[in-house]
Order: sequence, then C-alpha cells, then structure tokens
Amino acid sequence: MMPSLLVRTAAQDEGIEMCSVRVGQTLYGIAVTSILEILGKPAKQPVPLAPSYIGGLVHYRGEVLTTVSLRRLLEMPAHDAIEDILVFEGADGYFGLLVDEVGEVMTVLPADFEGNPSTLDDRRKALFAGAYKLSNALLVMLDPERLDPVCLAETASA
Repeated sequence: MMPSLLVRTAAQDEGIEMCSVRVGQTLYGIAVTSILEILGKPAKQPVPLAPSYIGGLVHYRGEVLTTVSLRRLLEMPAHDAIEDILVFEGADGYFGLLVDEVGEVMTVLPADFEGNPSTLDDRRKALFAGAYKLSNALLVMLDPERLDPVCLAETASA
C-alpha cells in the first residue's frame, strides 16, 4: 500500500510546462504540448463579414490559416502593435491564436491550480480553464479546443 502513496505524491509534484502569453496586462498560459509552432509576426489579410474575433488569414506552410484574436475575443480595445501567432491543430484543420506577446516557458505544479471562480461570467468560463497561482501573479489557462474558430462559431450560433 505504501508504494501507491509514493507514486501519487510524485505525480502531484510533477510540473507541467506552459507557454506564457500576454494580452493587455493579463498573463495567460497554454500547455506547450498543444502548440505546434510559434510564428513571428506574419502579415494578416482581413476577412470581410467574419465574426469580430477572427483576426485574419495568414499563409502557413502552403495553407491558409484562420486566426482568432484573443484581444477581440475578450472585447479588449484594439491596438496597433503586430501580434504573435501560436499555431494549433483544431477540429477542422490548423488555426492560429493572435496574442500581444509570447513570453517564457514556465513549469507549474498541479497543486497550484484553481478552477474558474463562480463569479466569472459564463462567456469567460467558456474560454478559460482555470488559473495557476504563481508567486507574483496568476496564469490564466487557455484551452486551445475552446478557441478553435469552428467551436467558437458553434458556440456563437447556439
């Protein structure tokens, strides 16, 4: 019985690597294992009549990549800086997530995770997966599956 206790404790202490990104003043995290690539600041083409959260189209390895603007999705004011793009594989192919800045990769512990607070509005609960408590900040967790343009379109039409 003692070995299973040791295994469980070791699993709880095992860190998870997160890529930190910033949008405005908030620090967000995405599991490194879900990111296919981080693109510099490629040129985007606007998409007429697209939902406001669509950031544009980008050429990506011979394909057209639809991007989601996290800033617009969170209804934050627009800014003029060129954004970084994180590439993910979604339900209907690849998509990109536009963020103000990609930060460092950090290791977080499962014990520091907190679920979404009950006071958070339903729209943000649908986007956020909870947060990790860091020594000087919170790392709000993003789940790429929730940010997939196909899923966002289905949620908006529901």
